[in-house]
Amino acid sequence: MRAACCVRKEESSFLKERSKELLPVWGGLLPITRDDLRHRIDQARGTNLADLVIKNTRMLDIATGEIARTDIAICGDTIVGTYDLDYRGTAEIDGTAFFAVPGFIDTHVHPESTLVQPGEFDRLVLTRGTTTAIADPHEIANVLGAPGIAYFIEAAGALAMDLRINLASCVPASPLETGGATLDAAALVALRGSPHVLGLAEFMNFPGVLAKNDDALDKLVAFADAPIDGHAPLLGGRDLNAYLSCGIRNCHESTSLPEAREKLRRGMQVLIRDGSVTRDIAALGPLIDMTHAPFLGFCTDDRTPLHIVEHGHIDHLIRTAIAQGRDVAATYRAATWSAATHFGLRDRGIIAPGRLADIILLHDLHACSVAQVIRAGRPVDEARFAARSLPAPVGYGSIKRAPVSAADFAVPCAGGSGPVIGIRHNQIVTDRLAMTLPYHGGARHPDVSQDVAKVAVLERHGKSGSIGRGFVHGFGLARGAIASSIGHDAHNIIVVGQNDADMAVAVNRLIALQGGFVAAREGQVLAELALPLAGLMSDRPAVEVEIRLRELRAEVRKLGCMLHEPFVQMAFLPLSVIPHLKITDLGLVDVDRFEVIGLD
Repeated sequence: MRAACCVRKEESSFLKERSKELLPVWGGLLPITRDDLRHRIDQARGTNLADLVIKNTRMLDIATGEIARTDIAICGDTIVGTYDLDYRGTAEIDGTAFFAVPGFIDTHVHPESTLVQPGEFDRLVLTRGTTTAIADPHEIANVLGAPGIAYFIEAAGALAMDLRINLASCVPASPLETGGATLDAAALVALRGSPHVLGLAEFMNFPGVLAKNDDALDKLVAFADAPIDGHAPLLGGRDLNAYLSCGIRNCHESTSLPEAREKLRRGMQVLIRDGSVTRDIAALGPLIDMTHAPFLGFCTDDRTPLHIVEHGHIDHLIRTAIAQGRDVAATYRAATWSAATHFGLRDRGIIAPGRLADIILLHDLHACSVAQVIRAGRPVDEARFAARSLPAPVGYGSIKRAPVSAADFAVPCAGGSGPVIGIRHNQIVTDRLAMTLPYHGGARHPDVSQDVAKVAVLERHGKSGSIGRGFVHGFGLARGAIASSIGHDAHNIIVVGQNDADMAVAVNRLIALQGGFVAAREGQVLAELALPLAGLMSDRPAVEVEIRLRELRAEVRKLGCMLHEPFVQMAFLPLSVIPHLKITDLGLVDVDRFEVIGLD
């Protein structure tokens, strides 16, 4: 965040008008003054000591791809000198053993999916080099509506990192589920006033766009002058042309090279994603070279704190790409300058005079091992986190569902054959399978021998009380049940299990916790994580959440499920805008036809 400046009287009215013009163009949060420029000039020329100098470091030049030995001089929050080894500073960092690269940018992330409050998200990712994140508080918006987004906007003003907000465009995500809130174009426009707000977040309802739905078109018209994120899995041809013609500019849902290449050819920025379930960098890595890098970016979308601790954040994507043999400079360019430029944040993304001093010092360029983070010209340390004034958490008491019984999970059918959701590991796209399952007592049942479990989604916002029931293949669950209050995007309760009694135990414990994750077997709760903030986030430190997640992982593996992130994988089963077969509280959803279907 840009440091506050003392504005002289004769400049006040001028700056007041100019700041309105400069904010959306340059991406800064505050205007500068003549005195700021005077200080920069003196420190850049060496007339005065720089505020901070990183001495004799190996700087990766994002523009040329070269690695240069240089000092980096910083005045306030701005870089004022490079390609010079004679700068002196009031404070100095010995950079001899390090590589210097620009701060990393996460181009699309739902911070709620880290399961912790914004302040803990800040601490988790900034220390790993992510200095800027483009956040879509879509999850909390689907539960709480505008107050949920307002909470993240307020938090953005207090964080050590730069958190920019794109406003949730699809609340609800589709008409095929029961959500907790509705946001129309007018409600979103009312939230645009903060300088932390960039534009409109992922436009998931691409069927609504193609159908020329009035609500969808109203939102696109209202944000035609701002960045609009896309969300178009498997969309191509003339339908993709139509989608892009509405001002949508990027997509993080490409899962294959042909899909990504088609989007690049049509001028779309491809955001390569690697989250806790969706691991697209292996498939899309070959795109990363100096030709394509300006049209790429990296994002995490949904990543748990356990996954961040074990593997990293954007730093993980960088080292994974480089380990695949991708060009080092192109990889760092995609993670920094390309991302910044795409979102209009032209004050960052490169280590150069006049740019924001978001700088990462690395032990090793190829391993992307972070040694020190400089954010807006200041080293990041514990004192900086302690000085933040964070907003009070919101979303307590959001689970409005009466306890259930085992009988609520029965699946009455005419016979044993019907549609089954097929999981694709490391993807959120699912298949529509036709399978024959055990059938007795007028009901269809799960089958461990075919790796088929029962799945149910229960409305939890205190509206219809509806329950959607079905079956899922590929979960590996041999016994017991697991339940979650995170079910994209309406965030109704979802449960997967091999018997109705354990499913009821898991769901009832989840209701008592007011949200979270639960694993149960033989009538007993084995492990749990409470997420009482909108049923999405913990009110505890990230380290405690990590411990609970490790316990859950161990217990779920004892149930036979070997998925690395089973609760995250499960959370995408209700996502009714991702092909091909999903389930919501209204029942099974054929996403290709965009309609609820029967079990037979």
